[in-house]
Amino acid sequence: MKQKVYSESSGCSNCEHDHHENHNHAHNHDENHNHDHNHDGGGELNLKNEILPLVAILSLYAPGVIFENQLHNTFYSIGEYLLFIPAYLLSGWSVLKTAGRNILKGRVFDETFLMTVATLGAIAIHKLPEAVGVMLFYKIGELFQDIAVSRSRSSIKALLEVRPDYANIQIEGELKKVPPETVNVGDIIVVKPGEKIPLDGEIIDGNSQVDTSALTGESVPRTVRLGETVLAGTINKMGVLSIRVTKLFDDSSIAKILDLVQNAKSKKAETEKFITKFARYYTPIVVFTSLAVAILPPLFLTGASSSEWVYRALILLVISCPCGLVISIPLGYFGGVGGAAKRGILVKGSTFLDTLNEVNTVVFDKTGTLTQGVFKVVKIVPQNGYNEPELLQLAAKVESHSNHPIAQSILKAYGGKIDDSEVRDYEEIAGYGIRAKIENRVAIAGSDRLLHRENIAHDNCQLEGTVVHLAVDNIYAGYIVIADELKEDARQAIQTLKRMGIERTVMLTGDNQAIASQIAQQLGIDAYEAELLPEEKVNAIEKLLSTAGKHGKVAFVGDGINDAPVIARADVGMAMGGLGSDAAIETADIVIMTDAPSKVAEAIQIARKTRTIVWQNIIFALAIKGVFIGLGIFGIATMWEAVFADVGVALLAIFNATRVMK
Repeated sequence: MKQKVYSESSGCSNCEHDHHENHNHAHNHDENHNHDHNHDGGGELNLKNEILPLVAILSLYAPGVIFENQLHNTFYSIGEYLLFIPAYLLSGWSVLKTAGRNILKGRVFDETFLMTVATLGAIAIHKLPEAVGVMLFYKIGELFQDIAVSRSRSSIKALLEVRPDYANIQIEGELKKVPPETVNVGDIIVVKPGEKIPLDGEIIDGNSQVDTSALTGESVPRTVRLGETVLAGTINKMGVLSIRVTKLFDDSSIAKILDLVQNAKSKKAETEKFITKFARYYTPIVVFTSLAVAILPPLFLTGASSSEWVYRALILLVISCPCGLVISIPLGYFGGVGGAAKRGILVKGSTFLDTLNEVNTVVFDKTGTLTQGVFKVVKIVPQNGYNEPELLQLAAKVESHSNHPIAQSILKAYGGKIDDSEVRDYEEIAGYGIRAKIENRVAIAGSDRLLHRENIAHDNCQLEGTVVHLAVDNIYAGYIVIADELKEDARQAIQTLKRMGIERTVMLTGDNQAIASQIAQQLGIDAYEAELLPEEKVNAIEKLLSTAGKHGKVAFVGDGINDAPVIARADVGMAMGGLGSDAAIETADIVIMTDAPSKVAEAIQIARKTRTIVWQNIIFALAIKGVFIGLGIFGIATMWEAVFADVGVALLAIFNATRVMK
């Protein structure tokens, strides 16, 4: 797909033609950590199904602890085994199963292996309450983890819930409810007030207001009328709409957003990858250290009891279990992604949250990013025998095959119908404009640079505003001035970034120097480059990348339609997604669904908060475990302290990780 972008210039400006390229960062996709947690499968947490087994376990465990002495004194302690072994299996079955499965696959050393060895060892030396306690509190920890994940998931639940359940398709004058996946392009669907719009399409009858909050986070409904495009996942609020379907469900904006959200966790942050690697080395060290604690002291220390040192080794295994890290760190990042989605910022993976922390240069496109991108014809200046209606009609015909906002503004100003048979040999000239045959005469529309390229005489290269020049058979016909406005929060966005410590803000535009200078001054932007062709924008971002510093990163913010190559080249590509632009969703690392530039600073703030919480968890977990490992080796800590050092730390880390949502 190709889109044309006019340079918004008066003088010696240009026309930009960018090709949408797939964005293929070399991001590694690590294997998911092998847990049986409910959230891994993406399923919704059923609290009732989780609590009932816990009640059953507690009903066995509590009497066992209260009457432990009496049960222990039964024949061969059979009473103790009858209560604690079922409780152990109920609470620890998922851990035992995962450990066994991993061993069969050759992945021996993980936290499930540590817990299995430690608890079976505790049973062997007749420490049944402690063995069950480890598994029970781990299960409780998993429950809290799942609750936390559900809370994080609830922030993007609106996206998951906007998936339409049915479409009212018009067949032989009757409405039939069918799955959206079965509807074809060109079919007519009817959406009643209160219903979700099931597929992307064009309104052919009716007008209404649609709730776009699920896609954009904006609470104010958007008014839609005859001929306008509506998107799947939005909600019709008022009138009945008849819509001609323009995209299959799998190609709709909402389907792509759903895929984005559901696959976001596959792109892990470097911190997550580090913890995964850390656990691979850490766990074997813990196992062999525990083995040494169990074997060596009885051999070399006079009076050392084998059972006592085995118990200490088992305590060490439980204390050393890295659950707090392997659970809370991915949860922290998941919370960051969810918290961003709640604010209308779709992050395609936690790796991009990590990269945002290192951004010291933010580069903005102008049109559609810092400005509204809603153009309006404000001036028509005919020359060489043309009048205003003739010049506007000529421009409308030349632009009739373009989807660019400037072309659309000209077509809207013209208001008449265009006979496609009158427009032949349509050609977009990358970086300059358009050439077409209109009634067997060669007409061009585009920038001042196009006039110079075609050697067309004209009297003024220094016009203010966004200008479209026209010529017919190499004779200048005049020009049309198009107006655009700054977005309301554009200045606030730049100021906030500077307060946050971003070193450079830069604007890249195809507009002329005068307009670029004026906007940069209005917004307080540090630097700008103007009159850039699409390939020159890529060169400009390359220069910025080379000067960002060893530890600095460059973020580029564009409209997702015209800036795909630059978005792809930046360290972090951010797109103004509007109401679900395909290019924005497919190309960028981060999609700002509200089109608000102030969301750029908000995304960086979320990334910084996420990293802070993740590192708090890492330092806290390692410090607590270090203290208790020492206590365990010297026989001061019991299995109950080990449970706190393992499950307690995990719980506290989980609770801390959920703060990123606020």
